[in-house]
Amino acid sequence: QGQICRFRSALFAESPGAGFLSFFFAMFNARKKILKDKGAAPTELEEEVAKALFDIEVSPSSDIKADLRDVYISSAQDLEVKNRIALVVHVPFRVWKTVRKIQGRLIRELEKKFNKKHVVLVANRTILDKNFRRKGLQVRPRSRTLTSVHESMLEDVVGPTEIFGKRTRIGVDGSKLMKII
Repeated sequence: QGQICRFRSALFAESPGAGFLSFFFAMFNARKKILKDKGAAPTELEEEVAKALFDIEVSPSSDIKADLRDVYISSAQDLEVKNRIALVVHVPFRVWKTVRKIQGRLIRELEKKFNKKHVVLVANRTILDKNFRRKGLQVRPRSRTLTSVHESMLEDVVGPTEIFGKRTRIGVDGSKLMKII
């Protein structure tokens, strides 16, 4: 593979369309950072996030370069929160352990790339309903219950900090407000 890279750089170094070709190869390599279901095409936002991850990985000054090699995303979406936009990036659960180690630095780098957007990293988790025996499973692990998955997602959203306590306040009209400490 090293020979191919040297050949490619020698071939396109002095060519007039080198800018376009380098952009094309960067987009091709950034596409490897997206893991979608078969037949599903990535959205423009997902391609932007993948390109940002690839740029952080190949930048010489990045201290999280080695850890980012194994990181890829499954989806990304924009959410309107009050008057700002939050970028929610979904990561497969298999790579969540790696992302968790570099979460603070990765969020900081992504927020630099997407200015005026808050970045939230969340792992994809599976919820098994009470009819799990139809899927051929004998027991339902506690980590696959609805409550456990929602608790874990809440921990992902507030990460890299920890949750110390929760308070649920029930209003007179029956509305619930959960305070996370």
